[in-house]
Amino acid sequence: MAEVNPKAYPLADSQLAQAIQELVSQAANYKQLKKGANEATKTLNRGIAEFVVMAADAEPLEILLHLPLLAEDKNVPYVFVPSKQALGRACGVTRPVIACSVTSNEASNLRDPINNLKVAIEKLLI
Repeated sequence: MAEVNPKAYPLADSQLAQAIQELVSQAANYKQLKKGANEATKTLNRGIAEFVVMAADAEPLEILLHLPLLAEDKNVPYVFVPSKQALGRACGVTRPVIACSVTSNEASNLRDPINNLKVAIEKLLI
């Protein structure tokens, strides 16, 4: 794997990255996932993003570095995972995905797992 860019902060460790990818794939099944930097930006602007996941190996990384700034403005937790290939598989697509956003839905079965993961991501940001 290529050297991870130091701008990719906070980077999830392997255990948290695994938990994030599992929740992302569940969110994809529940239609609570937006894939891609542009769609993630839209969810942040509309205020429906629960958290944002970005790939640390995006090339160049600058194409998604507007997301942490926007997420901080909107008080939405964000995290980097090591691999865009793994993030793409978790999103249920065959192509690499450099950013995705898990969206909110009050009636969802994923409410508790999303909140637990948000707490874990927020701990990284402290």
